Amino acid sequence: MAGYEGPFKISEEAYNRRNKKMRSKHKSETGKTLGSKQTSGKGKRRISFACRFAGMAGSMKTKSGEPTPYAKALKKWGFGSREAARKFCNANKAKK
Repeated sequence: MAGYEGPFKISEEAYNRRNKKMRSKHKSETGKTLGSKQTSGKGKRRISFACRFAGMAGSMKTKSGEPTPYAKALKKWGFGSREAARKFCNANKAKK
């Protein structure tokens, strides 16, 4: 099936459905909402993600040419590549 890479991989559409359901369940159980999806801007969570993922090893494509989970995570946070995340991190991380 197109969009499926194995037993634990799901399509983009299925991911979004599951994520929406999970967020709704969390709110009904706790009364609190989860943090917003940060695909742009300079939020602390997004900067932290960029710094963490910029230093990770791993390829962006599988042998069959599909994006890896690593590449999909970067895309979800609004980064097209490891280098883009590294550049964003270096430009926005807090100076000590």
